[in-house]
Amino acid sequence: MIAYCEVSAFTDTPGHGNRAGVVLGAERLSEAQMQALAAFLGVPETVFVTRMEQGAVRVRYFTPTQEIEFCGHATVALGLRLAQGGHWRGEALVLETLVGRIPLTLEAEAGVPARVWMEQRGLESRPVPRPVYRHLAEALGIDERMIHRGLPLASASTGLWSVFVPLIDTLVLDALEPDLDRIHALSGALEVCSVYAYAPVGVGRFAARDFAPAVGIPEDPVTGSAAGALMALLAGEGRLPVRGKRACGVVYQGHALGTPGEVEVEVVLTGRGVDRVRVGGRAALDREGHWTPEGEG
Repeated sequence: MIAYCEVSAFTDTPGHGNRAGVVLGAERLSEAQMQALAAFLGVPETVFVTRMEQGAVRVRYFTPTQEIEFCGHATVALGLRLAQGGHWRGEALVLETLVGRIPLTLEAEAGVPARVWMEQRGLESRPVPRPVYRHLAEALGIDERMIHRGLPLASASTGLWSVFVPLIDTLVLDALEPDLDRIHALSGALEVCSVYAYAPVGVGRFAARDFAPAVGIPEDPVTGSAAGALMALLAGEGRLPVRGKRACGVVYQGHALGTPGEVEVEVVLTGRGVDRVRVGGRAALDREGHWTPEGEG
């Protein structure tokens, strides 16, 4: 039997934020078994630890339908479980993922693990052809005039690619009626995992919704990897206030699904642009259980 747990990431309230499966003892599971367990759990992503040693943990991420290269909220969930289980006490720790090595930092409050920070890959971005704007708007169920002209619309990644679509306000964001088939097709054409709609709510603060049918997730509740890419994109284009060499912001996501969460992001800038992206958040344990691979037990 394989032990697993479900963790709510980017929140300290179980059932809010974004749920992730966490499997610490996956070193003997085959790829097919990992996929079967991810499908059994049915949460947006499940992270499997395939090797654990001093200072480094090797992981793989699966949605209910396929393997993906990286997942922000599952990384935060894993960090919390490693800390709660005594596997990590705040020393330097690196996750070995399909997108490379991801350093983690543990933040405690009154001696209790409270927040996990991950340093994501550097920002990559590419423009979206202007004629595609209309198709993106229609796929989201809105008129093209609802797109915010003062914020960047582009494809970007700090681990996974999304196309970021700015909207004029949160009323438009909350009222979206996405056509998931069209979003799936656009995601393939633009070579991204999701269409990420966002709107400003204050200085350095944004609300967002993320539609990812291309990887088997109709709407992702709270998306850490995309929040990091969004803030890096905004900072790189001078759309966030900078103090020293740092720009900080918060993304609020999950309200449309009744599972609100918050993603904190810190972007470090140099004269050449974005240097580092750190994404942080809290997490709360939902439940624990055991799973028996098919053909066993």
